[in-house]
Amino acid sequence: MTRTTPPRPVDIAEHFPELRRYSATATRLHPRPGGPSTADSSIGGPLLWPSDEPWPVCDDGDDHYIFQLQTPATVRRTREIYAAAQARADASGTRYELTDEELAELPDIDFSEPHDLVKQPIPLIPVAQLYRRDVPDFAGPQGTDLLQVLWCPLDHPKEGHNPRVRLYWRRAADVTRPLETAPEPPVVSDAYLPEPCVVHPERVREYQYGGLLPEQLDARIVAWEKAGEAGDEDETGRSYHYDLSLAPGWKVGGYANWSLTDPYPMDCTECGTAMTLLFTADSSEWHGTGGSWRPVEEPAQALSGPTEVVIGRGYALYVFRCPVSFEHPPSTAMQ
Repeated sequence: MTRTTPPRPVDIAEHFPELRRYSATATRLHPRPGGPSTADSSIGGPLLWPSDEPWPVCDDGDDHYIFQLQTPATVRRTREIYAAAQARADASGTRYELTDEELAELPDIDFSEPHDLVKQPIPLIPVAQLYRRDVPDFAGPQGTDLLQVLWCPLDHPKEGHNPRVRLYWRRAADVTRPLETAPEPPVVSDAYLPEPCVVHPERVREYQYGGLLPEQLDARIVAWEKAGEAGDEDETGRSYHYDLSLAPGWKVGGYANWSLTDPYPMDCTECGTAMTLLFTADSSEWHGTGGSWRPVEEPAQALSGPTEVVIGRGYALYVFRCPVSFEHPPSTAMQ
């Protein structure tokens, strides 16, 4: 099903034409649970991976921050149990409740697999596969048409207590003997195991985070917002930050939302060049129950976190690339 972002409550560029100099397009991916194949763009789906290319692993061992570890199978079964209980409640209109059998199958709240399991190489897990044909804001080396995003499904203190991300660009036609089954890590943090999702790409326009705009322009926008709050103008949805500038959710391109820490430099560790936003993994697709970014086709009972990924306390993980060379390593920021 197509997903369509509602028109913005206000066309902010009509009020501040100079904002057009600080705008960019982004592709909202709109991931929703499904059964993607290696031929599809997806979040958490199987990758078109050459069978003769080693699958990447993380060998950080004890350098991981470890809290609670579960096997991928346990995470998936737990999600199935909760989803089944919710489906029963929705279908019958009764209270959400787990059966005794389901409760017995769930791990204890403080359960963890042995921590020593992280000392072995941890196979990375697929986070996203994006074909150029599906993503208007695809950015990759010349001749490539496929971006694959993987990460280690454990916290890395040196990465800001986030999963460590790796990027791979390919020409899909070159993969003539694809890998049939990818290796799985022995344990994961459940927050970093995406539910397999199909995507429904949609291009939107974004405007730069307010704190990175010229100071005078940012001040004028803030004053305009306050005038609306005071009822000086008959307009609604005047929040530049929440409604008019930055789309939430999984996306390619666009701008980062720096509201957690305020902006800080994202410079390439290889050459020092200021990096650009490539990809966003988000804990939610829209804010609250009636956020202005919620697609118009979304069912009333739809959850805002279909991928089951949770970054920090419900934040987003921004993946930046170096504009000088795609071979330079990416950097990440949690916001």
